[in-house]
Formats: sequence, C-alpha cells, structure tokens
Amino acid sequence: MRTLPKPRGPLSKALLDTLESNDPSRVHDQINVEKLRLGDTDIFYDEDLQLSLFVLYELHYSGFESIDDLWEWNTKLLDLRGLLEDEFETRIRGSIPALPPVDANAQSVAEALFAMVDEATGPSVADYVARRATLEQAREFLIHKSIYQLKEADPHTWAIPRLGGRAKSALVEIQNDEYGNGMPGRMHSELFTRTMAGLDLDSEFGAYIDRIPAIILASVNLMSLFGLHRRHRGAICGHLAIYEMTSSLPNAKYARGFRRLGFEPPVTDYFDEHVEADAVHEQIAGRDLAGGLIESEPQLAGNVFLGAAAALLLDGLAGTWQVETWESGASTLLPAVGVPA
Repeated sequence: MRTLPKPRGPLSKALLDTLESNDPSRVHDQINVEKLRLGDTDIFYDEDLQLSLFVLYELHYSGFESIDDLWEWNTKLLDLRGLLEDEFETRIRGSIPALPPVDANAQSVAEALFAMVDEATGPSVADYVARRATLEQAREFLIHKSIYQLKEADPHTWAIPRLGGRAKSALVEIQNDEYGNGMPGRMHSELFTRTMAGLDLDSEFGAYIDRIPAIILASVNLMSLFGLHRRHRGAICGHLAIYEMTSSLPNAKYARGFRRLGFEPPVTDYFDEHVEADAVHEQIAGRDLAGGLIESEPQLAGNVFLGAAAALLLDGLAGTWQVETWESGASTLLPAVGVPA
C-alpha cells in the first residue's frame, strides 16, 4: 500500500501519528491500551475502529511505503490489535445464529454449508448491478471490491502451513487458480486491475481507502482476523468455502451488468473467470477443504461454521447497506474524512 490513510477518529489518529514518527522503539503516548474503552459503539460500523484494525493488519501484508517493517511486531501495537479483535469477535459471535450440528464427514459438512447459503436473505448487490446500476454505481462497486480483490486470496493463504492432508491439498488447489496457475497476468488480482482500468479507476491497492466505509472494511478485516490466527484455521477455511459457494452465480450477474453498461473484455474478464473457476472451487472448498478438515479434526467443526456464518453475516450487512443506499439515490462512498491535528 502506497501511503497511510487519513484518520477517522482519535484512535486511528494516534495510531497513524505513531507510525508516521517511524520510530518502532516507541509508541505514541496517545495509544494507551489500558485506557481504551470499547463496547460503547458498534464496531461493525465504527469508522475509527475498523480503520485502525485495517491499518494494523496491513502491517502483516505489503505494509506502507514509508513505514519501517519493524512495526509489524511492535508489542504495543499487537496489544492494541488484540483488544480490537476481541471486540470484533464478540460482536460477530453475538450476531450469528446457532451453528448447525453436523456429522464429521465431508458430505454432511458440504450439505450444511450449501444450506446456509440457501437460507441467506437480503438485497442482492449482484442483482442490482446486473439490472439497475448506473455507470457511477458500477464504479463505486469496483472501488469497494478493490480493498480485497487487489490482494485476492492472500488472507486465505495464511492457512496453508496450518493445515495438512486433504484440506491442505484442497486449499493449495484453489489458491493455485487464484494466483493464475503460474501464468503472468492471470492472477485474479491482476484481472481485477484491468477491470478497474477499463472504468478509469486507480488500480493501486489502497488508492480509495479514504472513501471506503467501515462496514466494507469489516468484511476485509474479518478475513485477516481468521487468517492470521492459528486458532481460527477452521474459520478461514469456512470463510473461503462460503466465498466460493456464493461466487459463481453473482459473478455471472456482475458480468451481465457490465456488458449492459457497454463493457466487454478485458473489463469483464475478471467476472467471467470466476463464473467457471468458482463453480469448480465451491465443490472443492465445501467437501475437500472444509469437509476434509472436519474429518481430520472434528473439534474444529464449530470454528469452520463460525467462519462461514461470519462471512454471510458481514457480506449480507454490507450488501443490504449498498443496495439501500443506491436505491435512495445516495453515494456509497465516504466524503473526504480526517481528524484535524
């Protein structure tokens, strides 16, 4: 990521000031973990907290151009991240329905996951893009997706060294496709850059971070929460399984929507690629990844379904908000944000 985002509240301002000091031997006095009070706001929609969590997670990915890599393992920042994660996870667990009991076999797991998808309700962003989105709304849609799609697959890849056997093989097979099967220019993240370029959007990762609201950041932060913790290796597999199971048909609709607006390849290549690839991936992810993991480690069943349920929850909240905002005639992008010095 090129530059640090603008702060959205006192915590993100203290965090960003600290990082900009570029002295990993100290932490800004304003980041006082012991005095941080959470619970008075809804973390799903809190701009200050979600941005702070996003910045802390990005230290473990490509980082920031001007920030020393030593910040990644600064213990005070890890303490801060842990508090935010605890609040985030508590909110998630308090919002999802009872997780389904399943037998520890791949077929039962896959059937339960598909049932969760079938039971999901709410407005469909894919339907809206296919039938009604204006050109400006299509651009907004891509901007929101860019905060994940431009590094697509990376959060799930954290799980590879934490798995074994059938589940590990399945994850590697899926990720190999996501990274373009070794073919330059065919990584799904690269396909997405061409989609953005076709609509005259900046395809640098994080270019629009200051315009992306908390509920979208929450969906991305969820992947990092699950991917970066070994205790959530089941959850990141459940998350990926649901992603693959809810990808093929929506991407066909997205492709149809962009063609309706007059676009063809290479703009539509990203969506067309996912229609075919994810129709295969959903079977691998449900049976071999999630199902194979539960067969080998039955004690992770609850964690697998936590990941699946959390993905459906946050994507559903984000999707409902997007469609309702568009239907009201408003923009889903944040205005310029920041906290005065």
